[in-house]
Amino acid sequence: MASATPSEGYPDAHGTPGSLAGALNPPPAPPTEKTIIQIPPILPRERVFPIQIGSELFTLSGASISSDAPSYFSQYFLCQLRQAEESGDEAGAVRTLYLDRDPETFRDIALHLQGYHVAPRDGKHFVRLFADAQFYTLPKLISQLYEESIFISIGHREFQIPRDLLTDPRNSPNYFSLGFAFFFSRPDNLFPGLDRQGLLRPPSILPPSVPNRSADTFADLLRLLRGYPVAIRDDAHRQELVRDARYFHFKGLEQQLVPHALSHNPFRGRAEIAIRLENVQRSGIGVSRDAQAGEHHAAAAAAAVAWVTYARPHVDDAPAELVVEIGRESSRLHWLPRHAGCRVEFLRDTKARVAKLLQVVAGKLGLPPAAAQALGQPPGGEEGLLRAVLDPQAAICLDGEEHSPDAADAADTDAADEANPRKRRRGGGGGAGGAWTVTTGQWRLLLRAADGGRGAVECVFVAVRLDAVSSERGRNKARGFLA
Repeated sequence: MASATPSEGYPDAHGTPGSLAGALNPPPAPPTEKTIIQIPPILPRERVFPIQIGSELFTLSGASISSDAPSYFSQYFLCQLRQAEESGDEAGAVRTLYLDRDPETFRDIALHLQGYHVAPRDGKHFVRLFADAQFYTLPKLISQLYEESIFISIGHREFQIPRDLLTDPRNSPNYFSLGFAFFFSRPDNLFPGLDRQGLLRPPSILPPSVPNRSADTFADLLRLLRGYPVAIRDDAHRQELVRDARYFHFKGLEQQLVPHALSHNPFRGRAEIAIRLENVQRSGIGVSRDAQAGEHHAAAAAAAVAWVTYARPHVDDAPAELVVEIGRESSRLHWLPRHAGCRVEFLRDTKARVAKLLQVVAGKLGLPPAAAQALGQPPGGEEGLLRAVLDPQAAICLDGEEHSPDAADAADTDAADEANPRKRRRGGGGGAGGAWTVTTGQWRLLLRAADGGRGAVECVFVAVRLDAVSSERGRNKARGFLA
């Protein structure tokens, strides 16, 4: 009876006898020169070469040194071997290479040369590996570190950022590709501006840091970049996120964070986006040429040309109808006599922002820059007053009470106002010469032919929702006490 050897009868980790396991999974063929990792034949593979780093002596085989070559080590020992061969010395007459560098860092480099994967542990470890890898001219290690995550200290807290988060086209180029991380992002120019000829040692490098930003806010930004939601606690928290997203040049993330509302309006049959005027970017402004645009607003009159649309840059794939929000009591509504219509006046910096918006719209219509002022100026109107419409569908709160636009409001005037230009109806429409102060308003921008199609194109502000006061008493009524 034949006895089984331990290799034949001993079960493997899954309880299968070795003979059966061998039948199911044939042992791999012995390695050959073609199957092992290709190592350049620079140094004798079996030879051991001594390297002293600081106070510690390391011995590495020729195969290990040649695995990441050409390098400082391979060139040094290759030169030693050639000198020994030329002088007729013994083959073992190779001097020890002495280098005054950190042995702790070189211990990881030796592991890399022996075929182990070495990953930076923190920012300090990363810059030391990086500096010594380029000092020793180790091309594979340099390339590996180039692909590693970025280590950076934000607000005295260290973060490890995967590079793929920083290469998203919606958020790049950014602070890290243009700022600190640029130093670690060019393997062909590792130390920009430094002459490497005769360099005795690499320059001292500190891990990148941004001490003047909030670590907690940056952690929220990283979570958003990874695709996870972040609960925005209040408006102050949102402003912090937007401010730091703008600081780090995360353009797409900034546009996601600015206050906005995307929705589909079933009554108008189109998508719309509500966004504050100060957050509107000129690259996102567009024009939707819709022949039926005026049908939704009888008060807007016929001869509609288009509606202004908006798509957040780097974020939105398709534009939506723009509903621009203007607050901070920076607009006033005026009712003019003799059926001249309703006009809106913008104040302070809002006036300049609206003018720039109309310039962009004029460019989208193919109008010359000089036509931008005429776009917002009704024919024969006063300078600085733009045409506005209080549509019957507009939601208006006047002096804290709901207000329904009547025919006089929709037509922007009535006969009684003309008779008494200073009279103002409390809780009702404006009067000729009267004015409302709009604390916060949302408007659509309608582009239509002026004078019923016989003149140039004009921009009409169509009210969507208004919170307004008709007098200082109404403003005082809305005033709150200090907390």
